[in-house]
Amino acid sequence: MSLDLPPVAPAVTAELVQGLTPRLRKRLDAGVTKLAGRPSVRDGDTVRIAVDDDTHLELHAPGGTVTSTDAIRCGCLLAPDCLHRAAAASAAPIAEAEPDSEPQSQSQSQSQSLPNARPASVDEDAPGTPDTQSASPTEPETPTPDQRAAAQAMYDAAAAVLEAGTDGAGAVLQAELLRAAHSARISGLPRIAASAVSVVTQLRAARGADPAYRLAELTAALREVLVTAHRLPGSTGPELTTLRGTARQPYTPDGSLRLYGLFSEPVLTATGYAGAVTWTADSEGRLYTVSDVVPGGPGRAVGAADRSVRIGDTALTHRELSRAGLAVSGATVSPTGRLGAGAGVRAVRASGTAWREDPLAGLWELPVADQVSRALSGGDGLLFLDVTLIGTVREAAGDCLLADCDGLTLRLSAAHDHPALPYRDNLRLLSAAPGTRLRVVARLDPSPLPRALLLATDHPRDPGTHLDLGLDRLQHADLPAPAMAPAGSSPAPDEAPLHLLRRRVHQAASAGRRVLAFPGDSATDSRRLGRYGLACAGDLLDELHSAATDRSRDVFGRLVPADINRFARAWLAAAHYTEEVDRSLCAAAWGADPALPPAP
Repeated sequence: MSLDLPPVAPAVTAELVQGLTPRLRKRLDAGVTKLAGRPSVRDGDTVRIAVDDDTHLELHAPGGTVTSTDAIRCGCLLAPDCLHRAAAASAAPIAEAEPDSEPQSQSQSQSQSLPNARPASVDEDAPGTPDTQSASPTEPETPTPDQRAAAQAMYDAAAAVLEAGTDGAGAVLQAELLRAAHSARISGLPRIAASAVSVVTQLRAARGADPAYRLAELTAALREVLVTAHRLPGSTGPELTTLRGTARQPYTPDGSLRLYGLFSEPVLTATGYAGAVTWTADSEGRLYTVSDVVPGGPGRAVGAADRSVRIGDTALTHRELSRAGLAVSGATVSPTGRLGAGAGVRAVRASGTAWREDPLAGLWELPVADQVSRALSGGDGLLFLDVTLIGTVREAAGDCLLADCDGLTLRLSAAHDHPALPYRDNLRLLSAAPGTRLRVVARLDPSPLPRALLLATDHPRDPGTHLDLGLDRLQHADLPAPAMAPAGSSPAPDEAPLHLLRRRVHQAASAGRRVLAFPGDSATDSRRLGRYGLACAGDLLDELHSAATDRSRDVFGRLVPADINRFARAWLAAAHYTEEVDRSLCAAAWGADPALPPAP
């Protein structure tokens, strides 16, 4: 999308699309495409688009966001129920709800997103709202009628998107999902509302050929929406609290903290947020994060590391903090370890320490299997590893860096593929130095093979310093002379045949039900899965194909509409199964405990 449009609230887009006549709805996707090629001018909080020589469209975004339908005005004869207003809202980025009842500085801190996380929005479960009133001590809390209705509407909207696939899920289906997200949010269901917005964002990226689009991310977001909507109506007590979710985490006082910089990583999300997150640790090894993530693009992700940390009066940048220390008084901390920046927080620069010195060295002393178990059970996902580089192995998504880690052949991938970030270039240079021993920080990438995303590493020639691979660029002069690779190390074997089911799950999310409805026989793949002890996967694959091809006829011989709910249930079962098996295979590959339940 070439237009520089302000974010539009989901409810605004949904209302404008609903106001269109059936004839105009059919033309909405073409209208969005046509609008993208029209000239536009930004004047303060107003964006003007020349629809044609005589008609102009205006979007008013006080505060940077369009929050009402009246803020989008068109001069054509069909206004206000014209195609142009709905097309502009459908083409614009999706606005996130703003936190309320918070001091400005703390609200900004809470709105930052960590990698692979959604930007924070209004916490509908904050104390004092009707949905968080305690139930009777003798009866577990149950969903309200409004929440059940919102969950059902969300399930129906997501099932329609799944049935259509990315090609068929145009602006109309996206608006229905946004309407369901708005209803869920006002009903006190921020978790499923945020997931639905993520699905729409991924759909727009797919339809717009955005390089940041990832089919796996769309599949995960769609699965999250369907499984939450499916489970919520019958949930009670703690399970209901988890499924409702909280978009704004509470910050609690934590006294004085002495923190040591660990590393920094850039953040660049598909939802239009960018910045940096710096990880620190205290003397006991507890991790804390300082983040600066706001709406922006690749330029901001690259430059955010040189911005000052927004805590107290400190003048440290994120890049400096990752190598220095911080003394904080009056600290406030979220349950995930994010440091708040309220008015009462004070922070000054302090001395740092190297990775191989106390107290940071203790992070690498925990056995690798225990670290993986912690990551799989819902931790921060970070792994602190000592590795020896081996070389590279070619995969469909690109080359991976191979390393030996306690006898395991580990595959290290780039944490982000955007060319503005130096991750991939740094991995390519490291692959030219086999035999080099490094201490690294990586993020677990659940897979049947030991795999992680490389975030930071100590300097190949100077172990007393480290490099943030998303911010710093390695040079050939930084590499030591090639050494001998460890004896006995070899690339890991191919993946288990679970990919036969996973491929169909991804195909359905991308192309919809019809891609699995083509004539064909799934029996061969089912038998192969059964031979490897995955009989349940074979049954799920058969049911998925059967649900996709199930089309009955009425008494006149005409095809009746497909059973979308049956197909959605079959797809959800297959998607959930592959995720859980991948988790178990990942734990087995690392020698970790697969029995730990995932954290909420």
